[in-house]
Amino acid sequence: MGMVCVTCCDVVGRFFGYPIFGSEEIVTFLVTLVVAFSLPFSHQEKIHVGVEIIVRLLKPKTRAITKFCTDLVTLALMITITVMMYDFAYTTQESGEVSMNLELPEYMIIYALATCFFVLNFYVLKDVVLFFKKDKGDL
Repeated sequence: MGMVCVTCCDVVGRFFGYPIFGSEEIVTFLVTLVVAFSLPFSHQEKIHVGVEIIVRLLKPKTRAITKFCTDLVTLALMITITVMMYDFAYTTQESGEVSMNLELPEYMIIYALATCFFVLNFYVLKDVVLFFKKDKGDL
């Protein structure tokens, strides 16, 4: 909603000769936060993109093993991304880098994104643990 309001106000403001200074930066920061905060929720609710057509053709046991392997690879990737994002945020903070127009500190957005990846790691880890807690007769 915030992105829509900023964009609409900027368009109307441009028509009257008064655009919103830094509107692109504001919208970029907002979209980054929206995507970041939706990652853990999307994983939990399983509303992410999947290859259901191929997976449905597999036997239940093969499906479970495929999901487990995918979760392990996802966990390794997300842990790597989380560590690298925190490192990038720290480097950006130390360098004093700010956004081009509004001179907002970018490291805060990067820390927020890294924290969302950190939370996502727990959701993926939960799926891996649940694989082992499942009754193997169900597979």
